[in-house]
Amino acid sequence: MLVSFTLIAPRITMPFPWKKKAASPPKRDAQWWFRLGANLLIAGVGTGIAGFLIILFALVIIFPNLPPLDRLTDYRPKMPLRIYTADDILIGEFGEERRNLIRFDQIPEKVKKAVLAIEDDRFYQHSGIDFLGIARAAIHNLFSSSRQGASTITQQVARNFFLSSEQTLKRKMYEAALAWKIEKALSKDEIFEIYLNQIYLGQRAFGFAAAAQIYFGKRLQDVSIAEAAMLAGLPKAPSANNPVANPTRAKARQQYILQRMLSLGYIDNDQYKQAMDEVIQVRNKTNEFAIHAEYVAEMTRMILYEQYKEETYTRGLNVYTTVSSVDQKAAYRAVRDGVMEYDKRHGYRGPEGFLEIPDAREDAANAIEEELTNYPDSDDLLSAVVLEAAPRQVRAVLVSGEEIEITGKGLTLVASALSANANINRKIRRGAIIRVTQGKTEKWSITQMPLVESAFVAIHSADGSIMAMVGGFDFNRRKFNHVTQAWRQPGSSFKPFIYSAALEKRFAPTSIINDAPIFFSAAQTGGQPWEPKNYDARYEGPMTMRRGLMKSKNMISIRVLDQITPQYAQEYATRFGFDAAKHPPYLTLALGSGSVTPLQMATAYAVFANGGYKVDPYLISHITDTQGRVIARAQPRKAGDGAPQVIDERNAFIMDSMLKDVVRHGTAVRALALNRSDLAGKTGTTNDSVDAWFAGYQPRTVGVAWIGYDQPKNLGNRETGGGLALPIWINFMRTALKDAPIVARTVPAGVVSIAGDYHYKENPPGTIVSNVGVEHREPEPDGEEPGDIKDDIF
Repeated sequence: MLVSFTLIAPRITMPFPWKKKAASPPKRDAQWWFRLGANLLIAGVGTGIAGFLIILFALVIIFPNLPPLDRLTDYRPKMPLRIYTADDILIGEFGEERRNLIRFDQIPEKVKKAVLAIEDDRFYQHSGIDFLGIARAAIHNLFSSSRQGASTITQQVARNFFLSSEQTLKRKMYEAALAWKIEKALSKDEIFEIYLNQIYLGQRAFGFAAAAQIYFGKRLQDVSIAEAAMLAGLPKAPSANNPVANPTRAKARQQYILQRMLSLGYIDNDQYKQAMDEVIQVRNKTNEFAIHAEYVAEMTRMILYEQYKEETYTRGLNVYTTVSSVDQKAAYRAVRDGVMEYDKRHGYRGPEGFLEIPDAREDAANAIEEELTNYPDSDDLLSAVVLEAAPRQVRAVLVSGEEIEITGKGLTLVASALSANANINRKIRRGAIIRVTQGKTEKWSITQMPLVESAFVAIHSADGSIMAMVGGFDFNRRKFNHVTQAWRQPGSSFKPFIYSAALEKRFAPTSIINDAPIFFSAAQTGGQPWEPKNYDARYEGPMTMRRGLMKSKNMISIRVLDQITPQYAQEYATRFGFDAAKHPPYLTLALGSGSVTPLQMATAYAVFANGGYKVDPYLISHITDTQGRVIARAQPRKAGDGAPQVIDERNAFIMDSMLKDVVRHGTAVRALALNRSDLAGKTGTTNDSVDAWFAGYQPRTVGVAWIGYDQPKNLGNRETGGGLALPIWINFMRTALKDAPIVARTVPAGVVSIAGDYHYKENPPGTIVSNVGVEHREPEPDGEEPGDIKDDIF
């Protein structure tokens, strides 16, 4: 409705001293007053008739066409897919509308008051349309350049559920009629509850409970007055004014709302001052949830989508994974630290980019903010633009506008890039885009985004449930899950499966094999001549198979594989879950030339850990609906209870004893830092140091760490699985095994200990394969059948 006002200026007469004073106007008589009253009466009656006609029009024309209110009276909003850890920590949310339904009595008063203060402070006094508010807004808009609306909360509910956002008189009339109808159908609290759950608040958040989680990482019940005011400021312009997109605008609107709350008596002066002074910690997109489990959440989403398709995002399913929040945090931190340590060793590559900073301060601030959006933060690795650079001090600005100084040890990594002679592309100068991180002492350091990737996965050996999974350094940088999708060569970490196969071919830990150079002609290989070498190019001569695994001697595993045949080893490896097609039956199989994923390796090593059973890895524990009812639950096959036994229990025990020696005396000796006697595992470094692995376990927990480049290339001539992947595994296990008791395995029936080592009862010393590759050969045992393996091959 348009209201027009005509301002009539009174005529002003200036008195002059030489003129006669004008006579006073005659007093108004009774007739004049009668005419004025009659005119006012006619105007009032006319206005009343017009109002009646408008209401009649609404009743006759609009009301019959109003939609039913079922969507409100039976409010069932779209609910997103939510994913939790096993201990009920939210780690992922997927859906068109991110919403967390909350009942009216659960919403804190501070939130209700903040919303009422800015949106509709007379909500509990009007009947859906606030005529006083309309008049107030009309007067304000007439005398002010800023625009003020008068829509009530009820009108906003009507608009959000049933109407478009077009600004027409017809839509306004329908909105008013709907508001009146809603007020007759629902109580004030019910209307307010729907509003607080339905309104869009930016960042795909619908409702205040979801917004509290997204912006502050809190339940709505836990927000402060200052945070409540910031949330209340979002409905007007949720995309542009939210604290992630525009912190400055969000803060200004929050302060205005706090002033309104004070003026309306919703808070006192002390609360007002405290809220105004409070520094609000707003979550950005890289730390949206309490813990980093993005790869877990995405893998879970993919599994759910296979079954529920598009309903996945609207049914309000709650999925509880097998992942522990404590273990997941430890895995994430271990991967990040391991990658950063490697990256530091290989020097500073230079700034990520350069920006020509404008001279004008305001223009410079805008340019820097816009440019840094192209370099999103990676958790604690923040992007910054250099303002000044000198060998001993660098001043930079973050995307938030905060200026920081880096000095002393914080410049160690980039010392060469600050020198006057630095290459122009590596030189840190004004406008350089760098990465900074803040240490525990709150001092800043310059660092860089690593190029190398890494992955870690841990499972329970008894049933295959995934305890923790980190598929890469930064999910937001690359969503490729290296735990399940990266097919890489396992290198020496594959050797235990060759030795396990050998135990079934009359080898034993005490079998003597020659650690000496080998040459295979083209006729022998069927292709190119091959002369493999040990990693360190050193050879120690005849040694036991146990020592060969402990020292990761290539010549030992090659001779063993040649003895048992690659075809047998290929078939045997499938027992552990490996794909035969990805492990061609060639002698290079002894060096781990096939292709595996970290999850495959974890599943395979679980066979050694649990006594010979093949368990299937799984991620989802159970699923509930919006009412909390369980609609699906995992039923895993467990070791000794449904899971197939794929290798002899004796084989698993002996392999475990050999892998323990790798930790005690071999390439994984660093793991002794955990001060445990029940650890076992194997390092792995592929040809040319392209992939680095460590696969290891405590009898109940299996963990596999990998590090390498997505585009395979040399990690460094001195880089190995023991130096790269093993520290990641150790750092995880330090947390995962913190309170776990030491597990001592029982010697199974059919295993005998002779001369300090284990043998199958039917294969005591003297009957085992031995002296492989050694010139001297022992006589064959009696009764050897044709086709049995020979002791001497080379």
